[in-house]
Amino acid sequence: MPVRQAICVAACLLWLGASLRSDGAEPTVAAVSHPGFIAGDARPAGDEAAVKVPGGWMVAYDETIPGTEVTFRMVPVPGGTFRMGSAESEADRTSDEGPQVDVAIEPLWMGRCEVTWSEYKAYMAACDLFKAFEAAHVREVQADNEADAVTAPSNLYDPTTTFTNGEDPLLPAVTMTQFAARQYTKWLSGLTARFYRLPTEAEWEYACRAGTTTPWQMGADAAALEAVAWFADTSDETTHAVGEKEPNGWGLHDMHGNVAEWVLDELVPGGYGRQAGLPQPVPAAAAAVWPEHLSPRVVRGGAYYDEAAQCRSAARRGSEDLPWKDVDPNLPKSPWWYTEEPALGVGMRIVRPFAPPDLATRRRWGDADVESIRADTADRLQQGRGARGLVDPDLPAAAAAEGFTN
Repeated sequence: MPVRQAICVAACLLWLGASLRSDGAEPTVAAVSHPGFIAGDARPAGDEAAVKVPGGWMVAYDETIPGTEVTFRMVPVPGGTFRMGSAESEADRTSDEGPQVDVAIEPLWMGRCEVTWSEYKAYMAACDLFKAFEAAHVREVQADNEADAVTAPSNLYDPTTTFTNGEDPLLPAVTMTQFAARQYTKWLSGLTARFYRLPTEAEWEYACRAGTTTPWQMGADAAALEAVAWFADTSDETTHAVGEKEPNGWGLHDMHGNVAEWVLDELVPGGYGRQAGLPQPVPAAAAAVWPEHLSPRVVRGGAYYDEAAQCRSAARRGSEDLPWKDVDPNLPKSPWWYTEEPALGVGMRIVRPFAPPDLATRRRWGDADVESIRADTADRLQQGRGARGLVDPDLPAAAAAEGFTN
């Protein structure tokens, strides 16, 4: 085994907590101390969707948010190379969908569905929990640990806006900013001790296509989109419970329509011109465009109010930070919430890479990346609109010990 691969295997097994049985037999799912990975060469029985990786297999798993009864499913996405963007001949194509580039994707797990209100409200509840800890001088954020702190979004100023389409637990959560979405992943990572993050734009499109090259995952005929997507022709102008439409070839639901989904990248002029100038295929990390400006940042997949063309696998939309907060009466405006109609169809989906990065990189994925976000967050925290706290696997027990609920 090459040295690089051996190091990857060792690191991943250590992170995953997986181990072979002492008798050399194939471990069962119950024998693996970390969900989503089964060590060994033999494909797990009855799991045709399992993904072969160094040292074993990635499999689907259910994650329960610690301290709650809320559960969501993560499914494995195999590594591979694909052509990102759309061909010049594709109908309704826009110039920022090209030039096409070949991108190499590492294996990862991705949320089977978009993050729901049941999941996101657990994070929203952290605002009051963090304030209670602060008042009790317990688990305080100080200079030596503030890099690990997570902000919780302020309680909604006008819930009727965010919940215009309802707040049923199975509806996709909406109107969060990209910063809030990234802090959600940092909060979830801290609670579970597993690294969750937003996908890069390339990872998202690769997962959406699931090996296809057509405008939509089910082909080139927009009429067939009704089977897989809630969009303008099918949605009745509202979001719908996740997972009701047919999945794509890798078991992912609602990749087209319902709500558009945050990815990491900034939408920059010139489309994929920079990536096209790199040696092909471009590693996903090199293809990513880390944001340097407040907006526009990319959301993918189209929303319930979009036409079929805006729901294509290659279609892109840029955020508009200030217009999307137009009626927010607060100063500074919330770094966590949008208030305008486009954001009623903007949500998120999470991924977990097979090989997690180092601590500094993990923090970069979760934290504010431009000074205006950091400044607005600091001002809002000082006003008591929002809160921050330390998040780790001990948080639920610490809250229970203090008589707090989350």
